Amino acid sequence: MSTEQKVALVVGANGVVGRDLVEHLQGLGDWDVVGLSRRGGQDGDRLRYVAVDLLDAEDTRAKLSGLTEVTHVFYAAYQDRPSWAELVPPNLAMLVHTVDAIEPVAPGLRHISLMQGYKVYGAHLGPFKTPARETDAGHMPPEFNVDQQAFLERRHQGASWTWSAVRPSMVGGAALGNPMNLALVIAVYASISKELGLPLRFPGKPGAYESLLEMTDAHLLAKATVWAATDEQGAGQAFNIANGDLFRWSELWPRIAGFFDMEVAPPLPMSLDTVMADKEPLWREMTAKYGLAYPYDEVSCWPFGDFVFGLDYDMFADSSKARRAGFHEYVETERMFFGIFTRFRESGIIP
Repeated sequence: MSTEQKVALVVGANGVVGRDLVEHLQGLGDWDVVGLSRRGGQDGDRLRYVAVDLLDAEDTRAKLSGLTEVTHVFYAAYQDRPSWAELVPPNLAMLVHTVDAIEPVAPGLRHISLMQGYKVYGAHLGPFKTPARETDAGHMPPEFNVDQQAFLERRHQGASWTWSAVRPSMVGGAALGNPMNLALVIAVYASISKELGLPLRFPGKPGAYESLLEMTDAHLLAKATVWAATDEQGAGQAFNIANGDLFRWSELWPRIAGFFDMEVAPPLPMSLDTVMADKEPLWREMTAKYGLAYPYDEVSCWPFGDFVFGLDYDMFADSSKARRAGFHEYVETERMFFGIFTRFRESGIIP
């Protein structure tokens, strides 16, 4: 174990990515962790939280002014907006404000890690080249992931710190409060369907049921992120990170239904955002009946579900670059989902 002081600043510490990253760093035993989020959090062993509005440059400078010991920044913050173009200004500004605030006060800063995704390859726009590779050509802007990386590349010139970018597929994790939690979409949709006595129908496009997909487990992503930020092979590099297996919903969906002790019926395309809009009264009844812990608005991610289940084209990347550089861990996607569903039950999120 290294004796050098390592202090991680996790930006977006309460998100589906940030939460697992904080837990992983704590488990390693040789890191002190500072978590940034709008809501703050509960301090723990070698962990403290700072509540900050990263869209406010003055607030960011004030709140980060005392973080002089930070050695690594793990940037995983995200602000959602209605359109792709509207995503750029807030998400670029939050990164710029963070770096502007921490770089002058942390002389021991060694690395800035950027969390990205397959939007870099245009995966959100329509059918794209698969497997996607880190060397693939860019696409027509706007795209905040690209702008963020370009900012770090420019800012890095002449600096003493290095940077890396990690590109997961759709992330599977147990954290709430994130608009892009596919496991939560499935778990709540299945729970409501079961309560209504319905089979579990795949609600997406017909082509989506047969397309090839991959996922990235949040804990696997945390391990890869720390590896890229601390291994010399990661400096100045971007890495695709995925579980290591591919799947089709046509094969996995019946298994998910089996986990919830449900029958499966043929797929039926429908907008979850539309059909689940009136289910809050039912959820309140389920909350009283099963002792659930969270209100409907905290477990609803229906627009993201519609997006994912509407992907009627292959969605996967080549993650061999990370393996060639030394990161060899993997997770079986089916076991990942079942583990997350089990944690949801244990936490009172679903019955």
